[in-house]
Amino acid sequence: MRSTTKRHRYPTVVGILAGSVLLTAVPSAATTTGGGSGVGDPYFPDDGNPGYDVSHYDVRVAYDPARPGHLDGDTTVTATATDRLDRFHLDLEGFQVGSVTVDGVPVRSVTRSGAHELVITPAGRIAKGAKFAVRVRYSGKPVGESWHRLTNGGVSVTGEPHSATAWYPANDHPSDKATFRLTATVPDTWTVIGNGRPGPATSPAKGRKTFRWYEDKPLATYLSTLAIDKFTVHSSKLADGSPVINAYSPGAVIDPESEALLPEIIDFLASKFGPYPFSSAGGIVIDGEADGGGNGPLALETQSRPTYSGVMFDASMVHEYAHQWFGDSVSFSDWRDGCIAECVAQYANQLWEEKGGADLDTGFYAGLVEESEQDPGFWSVKLYDPGQGKELDPALYDKGSMMMHALRRTIGDAAFFGTLRQWQKEHRYGNATWPQFEALAKKVSGRPDLTGFFDAWAHGTTVPERKYLYPGSLGRLR
Repeated sequence: MRSTTKRHRYPTVVGILAGSVLLTAVPSAATTTGGGSGVGDPYFPDDGNPGYDVSHYDVRVAYDPARPGHLDGDTTVTATATDRLDRFHLDLEGFQVGSVTVDGVPVRSVTRSGAHELVITPAGRIAKGAKFAVRVRYSGKPVGESWHRLTNGGVSVTGEPHSATAWYPANDHPSDKATFRLTATVPDTWTVIGNGRPGPATSPAKGRKTFRWYEDKPLATYLSTLAIDKFTVHSSKLADGSPVINAYSPGAVIDPESEALLPEIIDFLASKFGPYPFSSAGGIVIDGEADGGGNGPLALETQSRPTYSGVMFDASMVHEYAHQWFGDSVSFSDWRDGCIAECVAQYANQLWEEKGGADLDTGFYAGLVEESEQDPGFWSVKLYDPGQGKELDPALYDKGSMMMHALRRTIGDAAFFGTLRQWQKEHRYGNATWPQFEALAKKVSGRPDLTGFFDAWAHGTTVPERKYLYPGSLGRLR
């Protein structure tokens, strides 16, 4: 996804009495055994939290679009301590915290630190290797950057690189993935769409309806979603019986041809990358934002069910579904590694064009070479470790897709697609880095000399040498 969202900073909440928990500001470097703030991502040093590994999120929320300034939340985070913990952090922006328990026992204290840290001191030390469950009850106005009100009064919670902390407490970094369950209660004229498979919808009280969704494969927190609107919902199945659920806001375009194309897109990408990694599919098509500002994403690869703005069409679908393999199933280890998601997903669009008969050498590739000649800055951003604030730079899409095609022409189709499939096999549902991708391409192709290629394309900031710019059949463009 091309994203223009920026991370907002909100003032620390000082001395707010929220239910039974007193929240006070504390220094971000508070002494602790084990857990702390930030997992060490060089671009987002405050994101994520060390000392534990999350295995599951159970997120329960209640929301009424007629009362847009308020959400009630009750989230349980199940984790395993990777160090002994006298104190640990969760990421959550805004809200008043009513209570926090660890394994059912009220915690000793909860404090605020920085823009989005909840610092939790349990009643007793958590031993290294122990599994524990922290339950946070909270309420108030959502303030995170990913909370988008829709024109019809509904809500879409989507964003990259941040999303989760706008609506539930999390270990908010792609390196800590977990399964995810959503239970959401809304007025009964509204519908809730989430990740994964749907559970039973029930009516807990007159005029209220509760929706349930469960993603059974590990999910990076920015790929979770909550969508509330008066959706039109179309349900079908893939050939293997997996549910396909497409939801459309009242003002969104319902395109039956695009909807019917989804199974073909999934099958095509599976032929290139390996089996589809999730047990459900579909799309969420929203109808813009209430403020008309366009601050949300045009499309985002929310896991198992991408989110689109206004309309779902083939080029966008191919890109976001390629992410189900590259970015969702195999996620990057930190935000320097964005190319292993965006470079491949953008190239998937070219593969789809090739399926339709396009000559990628003389069409897409030659066109971008010509474009780069008119733009002195085209080559100036590195694809691996592009720099803070450039983790989703346009270079990852344009220069990145060119690099993937040049790599294919360098090592041949068998080694190129073999690398993509082996990558999925080795790292399925986990995390990996761009340097690991380079090493795998060398191994699968039997070409240790690819170091020069990757230095020029992924690590360089100038036009690659001609031997790297015009390998194989691309030589006819010289």
